[in-house]
Amino acid sequence: MSLEEFCRYLKEEKGVSPHTLRAYQTDLARFAAFLGGEPEKATLAQTRVFLAQEAKKVSKTTLARRLASLKAYFRFLKKRGKLKDERLLYLRGPKLAQRLPRVLTVDEIFALVNAPKGDDFLALRDRAILELLYGAGLRVSELVSLKLSQLSLELRVVRVKGKGSKERLAPFGREAQKALRLYLEAREALLKKRKKESPYLFLNYRAGPLTARSVHRLIKKYALFLGLPAVSPHTLRHSFATHLLEAGADLRSIQEMLGHARLSTTQRYTHLDFSHLASIYDEAHPRAKKKGKRS
Repeated sequence: MSLEEFCRYLKEEKGVSPHTLRAYQTDLARFAAFLGGEPEKATLAQTRVFLAQEAKKVSKTTLARRLASLKAYFRFLKKRGKLKDERLLYLRGPKLAQRLPRVLTVDEIFALVNAPKGDDFLALRDRAILELLYGAGLRVSELVSLKLSQLSLELRVVRVKGKGSKERLAPFGREAQKALRLYLEAREALLKKRKKESPYLFLNYRAGPLTARSVHRLIKKYALFLGLPAVSPHTLRHSFATHLLEAGADLRSIQEMLGHARLSTTQRYTHLDFSHLASIYDEAHPRAKKKGKRS
């Protein structure tokens, strides 16, 4: 089956983001070029040779992504009854070091969301973006694809279409509500000025839809201004999950809010240091409490 069919399947049935789709296309195009075409006919030996050659050229992280793309394609072939050798599904990649995601403190988050100053369109928009990313724990792809019809300002909730086109309701707080209300007034004025209409919630200054790259850039700008290194939209999502857990929210609830299919994924998004976990254990576990002296 052609790579075009696989990419169409990823886009229409799996609902992957444009960024993820481009990564699959890049990896599989390299594989097809190595084989001279017809990747669906690849043997186990050919695939191993390809991965061995790639290992000499790219980092472990990129090699792991290449392998993940190939295995996704092989699973697609199996689903369609076209896989020649099921051993292709069990290829192993390099072991990657588990890196804990960076998490901002509550004070750093407050400083970041307050960084956009002024009452012009861009400042109001950026403040609303930062408040919603942190306040609802959204992925950046979810944020830029939000339409005005998906927002309920009064109920303080957005209807989000996440990975695999799965929908969920994501609540947000009063500060995000306030920021969104001010931004919506500025948005309406911008559309009137540009004599345009748009279904999208977040717009650029030309009244076009905002891109994920633009959101990355604006967050980086405010973070550098505050002296916060390596801050991305995902940093706000990690912080959202961790702060909720530290405040006593249960993992299942956080899983629902983040839109994760598996609880194990949610656990990777939390970032509690051991001292915090230990203090909770000491306070809550019956066997950790000091016993009174025996008489």
